[in-house]
Amino acid sequence: MSADPVIEPARNTRPPTAQAALGVGVIVEDGRGRVLLGRHHSGTWELPGGKVDATHESIAAAAARELREETGLVVDEASVNVIAMVHDVIGGINRISMAAVVRLASGVPEVTEPHLITAWRWIAPDELPAPLFDPSAQILAAWRPELGITHPPAHALRIAPAENHA
Repeated sequence: MSADPVIEPARNTRPPTAQAALGVGVIVEDGRGRVLLGRHHSGTWELPGGKVDATHESIAAAAARELREETGLVVDEASVNVIAMVHDVIGGINRISMAAVVRLASGVPEVTEPHLITAWRWIAPDELPAPLFDPSAQILAAWRPELGITHPPAHALRIAPAENHA
């Protein structure tokens, strides 16, 4: 008596329908502990950042690229420290914002996208202006929870720094 062969169902070769947007917000600290914020034409203050390209770009590479494109500040991808993932839902789409930190000894940010940002300012973390762009507020709160930054509900997952195995 022979057993019927088990037939595996065919795998779906199509990718799933997109249900998330992936971005990065860059907390740029200067030598005095201040952070860089841009004044958007809408009146909100925001961190440099934006979408991660769908061309196999890493989070650190996206952070360095967005920083360069938006401010003219150039950092090496290796100097980008990804510290947290922030997740919320907007319009039925999961929004994943990666929080990255870069420390600069010096640098003068330029307004390279004047249709979006009117000015870049170095601001002490305990003197953050209002209103903050929601994703920027969420990222800053994940970075420094003790600042008590008001922001829309979000899940924040801290990311441990990579260990040095020298």
